[in-house]
Order: sequence, then C-alpha cells, then structure tokens
Amino acid sequence: MIRVVIADDEAMIRAGLRMLLDHQPDIEVVGEAADGVQARDEVRRTEPDVVLMDVRMPRADGITAARQILAESAAKVVILTTFDEDAAVQQALRAGVSGFLLKVAPPEQLVHAVRTVAAGQALLDPAVTLRVIESFAAAPGADPRAAQRLTDLTEREVDVLRLVARGLSNAEIAAELYLGEATVKTYVSRMLTKLDLRDRVQAVAFAYESGLIRPGTTGTG
Repeated sequence: MIRVVIADDEAMIRAGLRMLLDHQPDIEVVGEAADGVQARDEVRRTEPDVVLMDVRMPRADGITAARQILAESAAKVVILTTFDEDAAVQQALRAGVSGFLLKVAPPEQLVHAVRTVAAGQALLDPAVTLRVIESFAAAPGADPRAAQRLTDLTEREVDVLRLVARGLSNAEIAAELYLGEATVKTYVSRMLTKLDLRDRVQAVAFAYESGLIRPGTTGTG
C-alpha cells in the first residue's frame, strides 16, 4: 500500500482528496494536516510514502514544511499549486520535492502522480513545467557556481542531463544517443549523484540554473 498524508488548510479539499485516494486499492490516507507544522508532525507519526502538500498554509507554509520533511524522512513530497505561485515552484524545486500538480488537475492525474512519485520517479504537470522554464528565462543569467559543477560530469553525462532537461524519458534518450536504455539509466543515476540532486525534477532546474539549457533553445548544444 502507498501511504499518503494530505496537507491543506481547507477541510473540504482534504476531504475530497481523502475520498478519492481511499477508493484506490493500492493507496491509503494515513494522516491529514491543516498547516505546515501539523504536516511535519503527521509525517513523523505515520511515516508515509507520499505527502500531498499545499503551498499556502498557516504557521508554516508548504515549502518550509517540505524542506523539513525531506531533511528528516524518506517521504516524497508532491506540491499542490495554483497558477499564481511561480516563486513557490522555484523554491520547491530547490527544496527537492518530487512533483508538482495543479489543483485543477483531473482526479485520475492526481492518482497517477501519487503512484509515480511513490515509485521513485518525478512528476511535473506540463503547465507547471512551462512556468518553470519561463521563470528561469526571467532570471538574470546562469549561476556561476552551478555552471562550475558541470565540470564534475563526463561529456556523456552532460549530454544526458541536457536531454533530461528537455523532458525526454530514458527510452527517448537512449534513441537519441544510440545507447541501451539500461546504460542511460546508469548515466542518469551517476549524473544525479555527482550533482547531489534528488531526482529528475531537480535536474531540470539545475540545467537551467547552470546555463546548460537556455529557454527558447532545443537543448542540443
């Protein structure tokens, strides 16, 4: 069973999410929280696999709570966001969350997100991905410290990072680079380890921060 904690300051939203998720044969809601402090405490108490986290909550917001949870537990965090929280998206990326989902997403997409993140993969709502790219485009330029970290990678690992940042799956990267899918998986793992990144979501952010990828380019060079 995938154990889930729901953190949102609106009781109606928590009730709706619980009803949806508890109807799934492989998902169990083990806790709820109305603010970031409660979310942290519920995670300590229930040890869930996934936390669905609202951004705007009293006492401690979702980003602050996510940082604390990720620092002290193995739980994965999916941020539930709205269209007007671009700054929060960037902060959450840097905090190491595993996914973003718009609150207006259809129910089946939410269920898919929980299963995807619980399986150790990252998930970005396509609309959120576009906003992340646009927000990095508005940034003043590449972070020199991030750019320097690229030197820790081999040429092939840089190629893989560039394609991950374009949103390609391991199978698509394998086809692009004429490699086996298992080999690509190894390259992705090494790249994430060398850069001390949690998952592919953070890799996308890093690729833009370092200047490896520039908005408006194809990412091929």
